Amino acid sequence: MSTEEQQDRLLRWVERVAAFCVEEWGLPPITGRVLGWLMICDPAEQSAGQIAEVIQASRASLTSNMRFLTAIGLVKKVRRPGDRISYYRIEDDAWQKVIQRKLESLSAFGEIADEGLDIVGGEGREGHRTERIKAAHDSLTWLQNLAARHPLRR
Repeated sequence: MSTEEQQDRLLRWVERVAAFCVEEWGLPPITGRVLGWLMICDPAEQSAGQIAEVIQASRASLTSNMRFLTAIGLVKKVRRPGDRISYYRIEDDAWQKVIQRKLESLSAFGEIADEGLDIVGGEGREGHRTERIKAAHDSLTWLQNLAARHPLRR
């Protein structure tokens, strides 16, 4: 495979990552492109200029997205001794953080479901509202138990 074909293949994959981030997480496409590129690029550390050139983004747009990704802990800003340029890389535990945040969010909704069961508990265990809330509660409890039994290991 030629270098150009390999680059095209990499960029198609980056676009798939971007589409996933848009559809599943509601992130802007550029954010997904940055994540995708930082996952697959070589070397792992890239300057803002390198990233902007590859994903064809303006520096201004890229800067705000890098600030966002750095603030939420998915991307790390790296400095090299003697080099004035900042480089960025995916945090080693980025995906563990994503999963942990999702689990925490779902756990918080589990507490809301518990409260809902308390509120409609007077309908008896067969009430339609109770069944709907219990379905959510049981699914969230299953997921929490699964995560507790199988913690992520690196």
